[in-house]
Amino acid sequence: MRRARPQPIRNKLDLTDRTQVRLVKKRLKLSASELTAIVDRIGNSLSAISKEATQQHASTVPPPTELPAPAVIAATAATEPTTAEAAPPAPAT
Repeated sequence: MRRARPQPIRNKLDLTDRTQVRLVKKRLKLSASELTAIVDRIGNSLSAISKEATQQHASTVPPPTELPAPAVIAATAATEPTTAEAAPPAPAT
């Protein structure tokens, strides 16, 4: 008698399945050690792993650079011509 192969649970990560681990690492841009650390910390739910990976990537992004002072922006905007003030292009003949 043939037995049906057990179907994997679609929303859980099986760390013993090398193919599944490789695909999750590639999709979330994680190393093997980062993925293992996340799974040890929060569990094997794919949605929780994805959420944690997103938070990790967001925390490693450097803060934006300082913007110039509003007075500098206003002075620059006053000296540059806007598109309405710019000369129209010459007609092609």
